[in-house]
Amino acid sequence: MDLVITKHSEVYVKVECDDGLAKELAEYFSFYVPGFQFTPQFRRKLWDGKIRLFDQRTHLFYHGLVPYLEKFCEDRGYTYHLDTLVVLTENWSLQEATQFIASLQLPPQFQIRDYQLRAIVQAIRHRRQLIISPTGSGKSLILYCLVRYMLHRDLHRILIVVPTTNLVEQLTSDFQLYGWDVETHVHKQYAGKDKTCVKPVTITTWQSIYQFPKSYFEQFDAVFGDECHLFKAKSLQTIMTGLTRTLFRIGTTGTLDGTKTHRLVLEGVFGPVYEATNTKDLIESETLADITIKSLILKYDADTCQQVKSMDYQQELDFVVQHQKRNRFIANLALSLKGNTLILYQFVDKHGEVLYSLITTLANHSCPVSLVHGGVETEDREAIRRVMVESSRSIVLGSYGTFSTGINIPNLDNIIFASPSKSRIRVLQSIGRGLRRSEGKTSMTLYDIADDLRTGKTMNYLLEHYVERTKLYDEQQFPYHQYYIDVTS
Repeated sequence: MDLVITKHSEVYVKVECDDGLAKELAEYFSFYVPGFQFTPQFRRKLWDGKIRLFDQRTHLFYHGLVPYLEKFCEDRGYTYHLDTLVVLTENWSLQEATQFIASLQLPPQFQIRDYQLRAIVQAIRHRRQLIISPTGSGKSLILYCLVRYMLHRDLHRILIVVPTTNLVEQLTSDFQLYGWDVETHVHKQYAGKDKTCVKPVTITTWQSIYQFPKSYFEQFDAVFGDECHLFKAKSLQTIMTGLTRTLFRIGTTGTLDGTKTHRLVLEGVFGPVYEATNTKDLIESETLADITIKSLILKYDADTCQQVKSMDYQQELDFVVQHQKRNRFIANLALSLKGNTLILYQFVDKHGEVLYSLITTLANHSCPVSLVHGGVETEDREAIRRVMVESSRSIVLGSYGTFSTGINIPNLDNIIFASPSKSRIRVLQSIGRGLRRSEGKTSMTLYDIADDLRTGKTMNYLLEHYVERTKLYDEQQFPYHQYYIDVTS
């Protein structure tokens, strides 16, 4: 037998093989990290830019990647033995799941859809799953049903990790809307909250717990990573590898970044990808709102384009976000729109606060205008979100870090991309903020601000980023229309 694969913990398997095969595995499961050449560690020659999923020294390999290990053996003709303890599955039918969920007596407005039911069954059967389901598809309801099932199974300690304190509050609020007594069952863990927990479910941010001692993580029977596309961060991997006895490991996200490295790291700590549904199908079934994208391409004069020509990416970005006429255009655009508008920006001091001051002055109390960033307290952010939920016309300027992921604003009518980005996750998660339906709302509009600072045939950095976004729109089958606007007039 060339390889013997045994269970080491709920995090790793142990691969028994000779040194030559171990070296081959180490090379096969090594990947360059996107953008590695720009990192300080690589530039200082402290790192070769690769992530290694097989440890050649210890022969440990992520438990969630066992299917890839089996394929490696089959493709290369190696014989292997897989210990029965490595792959344990549950027998749980759709009928049993339907009966259990019926026993939860969910309110009428929160009935389980077919794709949610299938995702729940898939997660329970396999114990390890990375569930891909778009924003607005009801991931929090999937999580709730899974949590309730695990408590029903007498798994008494459950950890739910989310990226922001906003989402701690929001997920807790969602669980309450589903008819649960959260005061009895849910402990919220983040700065300013009591660290002592006797309740069965802990909802926390990774920042709040990643430095906790190993003994803290050993208490949990199940872990859920909501918006788990962020779990490639070193601190989040530290949490997941600390959960050595945690049997159920479920991640949920709306999208991955499209790179093989990102997917394999997440599958390693959670389990194989399962795509519950997609945005196109949800729009066609009228579960999500229709989307229209208006690409507003700002044209600059020749002198400005020549000035920007010699700038690097960061200098070009700094230039456009501080461009007075550009900012006034965004302010006037926001004030001209009907309904609720979210303006997403990247830099707080030199862009968010500038836009907030300008829009507040021009609005002259005609509608609520709010600014949200990481320095705003969680309770204040939640209050601002609720103002928008309850309002028919308001403007919120939100930093990408606080508002591009997870925030639930069903009656959001418009989104403005004030700071350009080509990040697949950031773009799709941001669009997801506006795709939820609500009473009287069946569509949303995205205003994608692009900056054309070309000189001759040479594209500037931000225009190249816009081209990348259009490729993403095409892939997702989102309709978009381009409008050229002279920003100097």
